[in-house]
Amino acid sequence: MSTSSPHHPRWPRPAEWPVWVVPLLIQPIQIVGSFGAQRGRDGHGPPWLQKEAVTSEFASLNGWGIALLIAGPALLLFRRRYPRQTLVAVAAVTATYILANHAPGPVFLSLCVALVAAVVAGHRLLAWAGTVVTLTGMLGVTWLLGGDDPLPVSKPDWAGSTMVVGWALVVLTGAELVRMRSTQLAERARTRAEEARRQASEERLRMARELHDVLAHNISMINVQAGVALHLMDDDPQQARTALAAIKEASKEALTEMRSVIGALRAEGETAPRSPTAGLSRLEELLDRARNAGLPVTAKTEGDQRPLPAGTDLAAYRIVQESLTNVSRHAGPGPVTAEVRIAYGEHEISVQVDDDGRGVSLLDDHAGTGSGIRGMRERATALGGSFTAGPRPGGGFRVRATLPIADEPEREAR
Repeated sequence: MSTSSPHHPRWPRPAEWPVWVVPLLIQPIQIVGSFGAQRGRDGHGPPWLQKEAVTSEFASLNGWGIALLIAGPALLLFRRRYPRQTLVAVAAVTATYILANHAPGPVFLSLCVALVAAVVAGHRLLAWAGTVVTLTGMLGVTWLLGGDDPLPVSKPDWAGSTMVVGWALVVLTGAELVRMRSTQLAERARTRAEEARRQASEERLRMARELHDVLAHNISMINVQAGVALHLMDDDPQQARTALAAIKEASKEALTEMRSVIGALRAEGETAPRSPTAGLSRLEELLDRARNAGLPVTAKTEGDQRPLPAGTDLAAYRIVQESLTNVSRHAGPGPVTAEVRIAYGEHEISVQVDDDGRGVSLLDDHAGTGSGIRGMRERATALGGSFTAGPRPGGGFRVRATLPIADEPEREAR
């Protein structure tokens, strides 16, 4: 037996992490990395921030610089709730740090995370336009005012400017890829949720049909036989005893089939019901119960009788069951007989139930107040078959369903 689980554990995506995880990771990297940049570069930073040789050293990291390094990651705590405001604030903090001529180091990490958060949240125009405006402003200001007075940073050159623009494009492109991936995952999750709701709705409809067919048939038999028993209790005790025996059998069958249907609601791991699944193999039992209830019924089978797919087998049985129930309930006074014909074809099976009674009114089916005929039609059409019901020539009522049996996927009654 396989021990693999259908739900394999996976490492959560960054979007599923607590909001404080990323700032907690970035903050020490920015602080330690900036101190390392100040010492390891010996005062030489990126080309567009280099000063003249006489003043080539970066400003020492003081309390103000460290506060800016802490503020950037701290602002990321608001990136999911306020992505636009967070991007603007982090960009301002990063620009202030750079214009103060501190050693850059990894100070741009906070800005990269804020850009990605804004793009994923749908604020693409702000991210792209804001990046263009910010870079243009930074490069323009340092070009016009760079130097010892009033700004200590040097004027940018083409190499440095190209490098900064290139990194900005890499970050924005990566953010767009993350956004598209997030959109795809959200769409897949929505599709799975809709499919789950559709399947749940279909399962509720299937179980409603099952319960209706089981209860309507057996309770109708019980009602008819109870009336017979009450009427004959004093005049014909033996016939009354027969009617009570039919009531006992019908109630037992109702309980058995209800357990089978409601068994689909069992929690996983419980034992399966031991009663056989309803199908044409139990047709004779169904006919015997109808006969015991006082309905003379004959059956005729044509063609090569063989096992059927589970869905077709159950639908054929339920259509016969509901048809006999309708005969008992709606055929009217007087002696009524019914005939069941099962015809096996090469690619389909035909189920036909005729009676010589008054017949059920089709108004119930059209008006939506009844479930019998409508339920039989739904069973047949769900399998790709056809269904008709109405008065037959010469009087009485006819129900006929044609169900496909070739290449029809099995639908187990759970």
